[in-house]
Amino acid sequence: MHAHYPLADLPGRPCSIAASLELVGERWALLVIREISLGNHRFSEIARGTGAPRDRLSARLTALVSAGVVEKRPYSDAPPRSGYHLTESGRDLLPVLQALLQWGDRWVADAPPVELHHSPGPHADHVVDAAWICRTCGEPVNASRVQRVLTPAGRALSGLPLEEDDDDR
Repeated sequence: MHAHYPLADLPGRPCSIAASLELVGERWALLVIREISLGNHRFSEIARGTGAPRDRLSARLTALVSAGVVEKRPYSDAPPRSGYHLTESGRDLLPVLQALLQWGDRWVADAPPVELHHSPGPHADHVVDAAWICRTCGEPVNASRVQRVLTPAGRALSGLPLEEDDDDR
C-alpha cells in the first residue's frame, strides 16, 4: 500500500515534493523515521527519542502506517503489543534524513552531536559525506547542471498541451 496525494488537489505548483511533504513534512514524521531506523520500535522508545506529545506521535504513526511507510509487527501476545518497522518506502527516506543531518551539521549546529560512519569492510571507517551522484552516468550533480523538464503528467497538471514546446521549460 502507499499513499497517493493527487497533485492537482495540492496548492501551488503541482510536484512530488509537495505531495511528499503532505506525508512527511511535519517534524514528527521524519523524527519517527529516524528513531525506527536507530532500532527504537516500541511506542515508548519512539516517544522518548522524538520528544513528541503522545497524541501527536500516535496520529503521526497511524498516518505513516496507513501510507505504507511504517508497518506494525506484533512482538507480544499477552498483552498484545506491536512494534513499528520501516517498510521499503520508509527505508527510502533514510538518504533524506542523512541529507538533512549533513545540511544541519554545516548550517545549523554549532558542533555536530552525532556522526554517521561508513565502515563496510575493506577500507577504513570514515564519516559519511554523501553527495548527489547521477546513477546513470556516475557524475556528481549540482544545481547548475540540472534541467527541469515537464513530463506528460506535469504538462497536464500545468494545463499545457501534451506536445512539448521549447518555450515551456
